[in-house]
Amino acid sequence: MTKPIRVLVADDQDLVRTGLRMILEAQPGIVVVGEAGDGVRAVRLARELRPDVCLFDIRMPQMDGIEATRRLAGPGVDDPLAVVVITTFDLDEHVHGALKAGARGFLLKDAGPELLVQAIHAAAAGDALIAPSITARLLETFVARGGGPPPASPAEPLTEREEEVLRTLARGRTNLEIASELHISLSTVKSHVASLMGKLGARNRVEIAMWAYETRRVRPR
Repeated sequence: MTKPIRVLVADDQDLVRTGLRMILEAQPGIVVVGEAGDGVRAVRLARELRPDVCLFDIRMPQMDGIEATRRLAGPGVDDPLAVVVITTFDLDEHVHGALKAGARGFLLKDAGPELLVQAIHAAAAGDALIAPSITARLLETFVARGGGPPPASPAEPLTEREEEVLRTLARGRTNLEIASELHISLSTVKSHVASLMGKLGARNRVEIAMWAYETRRVRPR
């Protein structure tokens, strides 16, 4: 029997936490193992409970979701946890920071139960939910603003097929959609994604997508 996905929920609004718990626990194979109303408690509980997925609001007292994500999944963390960030605003400037801090994706609070459950399953599987158009739009928005140092080129150049997978992934396609669009097998897609992560030093698909936008492989619409 498959073990349930253990989720920690952190949001400063009691009603929101209750709603998220009800949605998640109504799904087979998901159990909420803890709740937190601020970032400090969220980090403490995450380290104690080691959930499969942390679902964090960006705006929380004492410590926001970005800093909480960085402490649990950021660069230098030896055993990072999977974090999905949720936010009320589809152009919240903090989302880019959350992705940089190591979040495996994010959702709007009104995204709906189906998308929320997809995000939890994707994060638990070591993937990242970047399929929703809002994610791509946010990546495009922040990259278009510029202001950061240019991304480093990989020591080993990308192959032609890796470039194709990179561009398709950055537009928000899932592995199955990439396989269908490029007429290759699902296992081949997974192999290329793993190779991209290695060459780019990326921890997840979100970072691969961000690199694609930052290097203008995919341009803002």
